[in-house]
Amino acid sequence: MANIKKTKGVIAILTGGGDVPGLNPAIRAVTIRALREGYQVIGLRRGWAGITELVRDKKADNSACYQILTEEVVNRAGRTGGTFLHSSRTRPSHVPKANVPPHLQDTYTEEFNDLTPEVLKNLDFLGVDYLIPIGGDDTLSYGVRLYTEGVKVVAIPKTMDNDVPGTDYCIGFSTCVTRTIMMTNNLRTSAGSHERFLVLEVFGRYAGFTAMLPTMAGAANRCVIPEHQFEIEHLTELLTKDRNRNPSKYSIVLVSEGAMFVGGEMIFSDMTRDAYGHAKLGGIGDLVSAKLKELSPKFNNGKPINVINQRLGYLVRGGDPDAIDSIVPMAYGNLALDLILQGIHGRMVVLKNGRYDNVPVEIVTSKKKKVKVSEQYNTERLRPFFKSFDMKPLFIMTSELI
Repeated sequence: MANIKKTKGVIAILTGGGDVPGLNPAIRAVTIRALREGYQVIGLRRGWAGITELVRDKKADNSACYQILTEEVVNRAGRTGGTFLHSSRTRPSHVPKANVPPHLQDTYTEEFNDLTPEVLKNLDFLGVDYLIPIGGDDTLSYGVRLYTEGVKVVAIPKTMDNDVPGTDYCIGFSTCVTRTIMMTNNLRTSAGSHERFLVLEVFGRYAGFTAMLPTMAGAANRCVIPEHQFEIEHLTELLTKDRNRNPSKYSIVLVSEGAMFVGGEMIFSDMTRDAYGHAKLGGIGDLVSAKLKELSPKFNNGKPINVINQRLGYLVRGGDPDAIDSIVPMAYGNLALDLILQGIHGRMVVLKNGRYDNVPVEIVTSKKKKVKVSEQYNTERLRPFFKSFDMKPLFIMTSELI
């Protein structure tokens, strides 16, 4: 066992996948409560990479793989964005030969290698009793794998796309929506000054929540989402009418990065795939912008309409968390500790219909969470439906039957 003083038990926590505001408050909540309950807390560094690369030798320098968490450490970072434990998209069950840690390269020689046996030994080496992964469906899917291998897992959902199944809310979503609304409002002054279309590409690979909510809040006239392939000519007609009705002569569309033209496919900026098989999206906003300018004369008395095109990208995931992404992570962290104190594991903490709860962690891999087009998206008007708000959750369209 590593040189870690074991008290009531050892809890390990990690953050995987993309960064979002709210991760550090979650780490802080887990750590403060756990320490006061008599546990030791270990921060596993760089997502699943740290626990995969650890060397099981008391004399080895594993500072890049984990650190002991204290109140001083987590208080310093707890109000900030990002994750001080750092992150990665490492998938221990599918490690390319070139990425196998040096001390394991003689043992694992396949093109892709399952290093789960090493992860299990490394968790045992650190004396970990409970594991709390914070992540999206990719990161948490490997948490499900470890749970099936006997690890006591309590998961916390995080992703600004808000598409982890089983929960109304994932850490990072509110700040993403808040930033999108703010930046859209900032850019509308330029769009109005020059009487242009404003095209903003936002995150959302398979789910369009990050485009839908700002549009519903009035930030944009239209939005196009991954769940519904759209006709660019129809979008052009709608935006032209919106622009010409507007005294300031501009209109706005939010474009999910995973949105697709009718008969088309997702647009990728880089075909290199991450450990979970995802190529990097980006570029649909550029194509939409070019086609809008090309087609606009047809609906604007023969005159083209110029376009301001902006990819919001990391601007919506950087910086400090908003109020919701400060409060929810605190609650999620304490909920995770509540479960651990009761000896319960194999669960994911969630928000359902405005109340905190927990569900089986396996739900992460059992279904997909997307916009329900028939109920929530007007395919003729290319915008959310504004109806039936009674008894809806805080973010309107993020609830699902579990």
